Amino acid sequence: MKKGNALLACVFLLSATLLAAPVPAADPIVLAPGETTIVRVHYPNQEMGNKAIISFEAQLLETNYSKGYHVMRVTREDIDRLTAVGLRVELDDSWATTSPEEMATEETDEDGIPRYPCYRTVEETFATAEEITRKYKKLARWEDVGDSWEKTAGIGGFDMRVLVLTNQQITGEKPDLFITAAMHAREYATAELVTRFAEYLVENYNTDADVTWILDHHEIHLMLQTNPDGRKIAEDHTFWRKNTNDAYCLEDYDSRGADLNRNFTFGWNCCDGSSGDECNATYRGPDPASEPEIQVVEAYLETIFADQREDDWESPAPDDATGIYIDVHSYGKLVLWPWGSSDDPPPNATQLQTLGRKFAYWSDYSPEQAIGLYPTDGTSDEHAYGHLGVASYCFEIGTTFFQPCNTFESFVLPDNLPALLYAAKVVRTPYITPSGPDAIDVSLNMDTVTPGSQVTLTATIDDTRYKKPKGNEDKEPSQVVGAAEYYIDTPPWYGGTAIPLQPVDGVLDDRVEIVTGIVDTMNLQGREHLIFIRGQDADGNWGAFSAVFLNIVR
Repeated sequence: MKKGNALLACVFLLSATLLAAPVPAADPIVLAPGETTIVRVHYPNQEMGNKAIISFEAQLLETNYSKGYHVMRVTREDIDRLTAVGLRVELDDSWATTSPEEMATEETDEDGIPRYPCYRTVEETFATAEEITRKYKKLARWEDVGDSWEKTAGIGGFDMRVLVLTNQQITGEKPDLFITAAMHAREYATAELVTRFAEYLVENYNTDADVTWILDHHEIHLMLQTNPDGRKIAEDHTFWRKNTNDAYCLEDYDSRGADLNRNFTFGWNCCDGSSGDECNATYRGPDPASEPEIQVVEAYLETIFADQREDDWESPAPDDATGIYIDVHSYGKLVLWPWGSSDDPPPNATQLQTLGRKFAYWSDYSPEQAIGLYPTDGTSDEHAYGHLGVASYCFEIGTTFFQPCNTFESFVLPDNLPALLYAAKVVRTPYITPSGPDAIDVSLNMDTVTPGSQVTLTATIDDTRYKKPKGNEDKEPSQVVGAAEYYIDTPPWYGGTAIPLQPVDGVLDDRVEIVTGIVDTMNLQGREHLIFIRGQDADGNWGAFSAVFLNIVR
């Protein structure tokens, strides 16, 4: 491992790079001592912009990636530090002029967080989960898995809960997808995205074939509010990040608590990716997993995932390792995977990259090893992968902590929901399946027939659906399609029989192929059947299944 002082290196690199070019003059910004204002901090490229996020402790509000600037709330001292390394700083009169404190005092009759009605409060999120379990008893259970810090301290707080989605009438071993959200309190969109994902799954069961087989054969575990105490403070439009543990930073109420995403056991305080200063935003806590919220998450990970690798930095998880863990954060429009604590690639680097670039295909986010953002240690995804060998990711969704509702509804939700659905499809073998092609545009010429009717099945097998950063187009296994097949009702993991599909043009010689076949309905029972379809690439990698319903009437 490369465990030098990565943060100082980042600051040095930032300074050296920016000082190489003259900075255009800006109008002077006059501030009294302790007074703050909102500015745009312009950066020359996204890499340098990412470094600026952690190199300076000014309050980050938003990022405009297309135009290359951060919006920050700053003091005079912050401005001096930013300009000293060559960053151009200018007033931003277009951002919200109402302070978070003023916004918090405004009355509203809307549900959700004031001024952000699309985002449910902690209580509303929990009420939604409870309603799901009441309405979809066969599919959902709402589990109490521990307590938040305030509840352990006897001063209020919340139960730590997980919404588990699966068809409970189908038993046996099922691979697991575990998603956590809102670990950092101020990141509004994260809990809502995962709650909407839960609603989508239960509402589309028995109407969407893919959702149906996912819930029949896999388990989805959703911790919708991972830092509920901190989130309640952030709902008053304060930029709260940490939990609310008042044993830390006694001199500054607004900076108390520990950064939960620096408190995980694996890699804790290993690599200059967190702070030992109790008042710092990335304070890691006094010990690994010192915080009750992280004790709960770590215990839950071990409950649902087998230990599939050694607790070191070099041993890979086996290719057939099962399970996926995703921690949803905001913001940055990024799909990240371990390591965040080292420039060295993780032992399963190729497999993690392949699945990460598959996720980024839908969102058009930037897929990269987490160290590319900035150094971190003691993080959730690094612990899940490093300790258990689970394919683990951080989604940095959107462009601001308090994402406007219109942007969330129009972009963040539709960009990320397909990626979460893909994760739910490939949890059985996440280090293998993403290398294979996708089966898309699956259709039948008739979906309701009598026994003996000839039904034509058609699908597209596509091995090109990866987000490939410029300059790295040749590093993804995008190949010629080698085969395609389908199964009726029983998938291969239960011993189902494969039936081959044929290319429409008569030859498999391209990375995208349309395939077809005739479904024999003569001996099918009079009920709704699931048809599973998948494709294989020229290297023998089978991709993710897609499915379609076929209804037989007698």
